[in-house]
Amino acid sequence: MSRIQLALNVDDLEAAIGFYSTLLNATPAKIKPGYANFALEEPALKLVLIQNAGQGGSLNHLGIEVDSSQTVHAEIGRLSGAGMFTEEQINTTCCFAAQDKVWVTAPDGEPWEIYTVLADAEEFGQAPPLLADEGCCGNDSGSAAAPCCTPTAG
Repeated sequence: MSRIQLALNVDDLEAAIGFYSTLLNATPAKIKPGYANFALEEPALKLVLIQNAGQGGSLNHLGIEVDSSQTVHAEIGRLSGAGMFTEEQINTTCCFAAQDKVWVTAPDGEPWEIYTVLADAEEFGQAPPLLADEGCCGNDSGSAAAPCCTPTAG
């Protein structure tokens, strides 16, 4: 099953979990410090909440979760073949999961990932290279030292 991912920055993770639990009539599939996600089958959606003080209510990134590394690699070939710049991250740790993924940037700057989850992880991991290098979520500094896609303590 493939599903769209929507990653949002939130100021207050607990309040956001409460709101989205009620809105979606579901409980989070994963909760970690500064991070939560809802993995819904209907509608097919992965909603990710990343605590990021001062950025609440803004888009962090978008994605498409796929079933396998084979699909990720096929998408790398397809997107590259279409002339898109891709940033591959194979066997990386992000969002408390080991993943294979590829990143592309939409014309208006929205970062998109196509990814598969290989296993759970205990640490959040690194910000995606496209986001750390270009700045994201309203952070124009482009500093990889404190990327906005990394959850902050709240």
